[in-house]
Amino acid sequence: MPRPMFRSPEQKNSQNQQTQFLNTRQVRQTRQLSKMEIDRLLRKPRSKKYMEAIRRLDAGGHVTNQTKVNEMLAAIREEFPELELAQVSNLLGIVSKCYLGAPYEVHSLDVAGRIVEHYKAFYKMPGELEKARGLAIHGGYEFIEVYTDCCRAVSSSGQVSVIQ
Repeated sequence: MPRPMFRSPEQKNSQNQQTQFLNTRQVRQTRQLSKMEIDRLLRKPRSKKYMEAIRRLDAGGHVTNQTKVNEMLAAIREEFPELELAQVSNLLGIVSKCYLGAPYEVHSLDVAGRIVEHYKAFYKMPGELEKARGLAIHGGYEFIEVYTDCCRAVSSSGQVSVIQ
């Protein structure tokens, strides 16, 4: 079918609006956020859906079930849609108190390794995750998000406290 050489004003407006929308969307996707903007976004209270996904870490079966681990990582991405994965790349993992009972004390989701692991008392956690153990056990928080530059302790209401 031949392409029309002339378009009606309605068709031109529709096409211009569509092009404008696509250009705006591309600008939004490629714009890099400053560290201050990222920090502000990461201070937002966490959603109930996200909190529930993290609570499922304590079920115990996620160590061998990679599908469940991937679902939790997807929940993290959904919680911060404004941020690209590279902008949240300083998230090392999530640590929380383990309710499986003795001898387990805490468990973690290692974001880089995509591993959920339960730790017994006196067993050292890998890398920077260890610094969140005390807060997870005794701090009264639901879980601790461990970043390269700080920890973000999340209360049961979803409120976030930044700990340097």
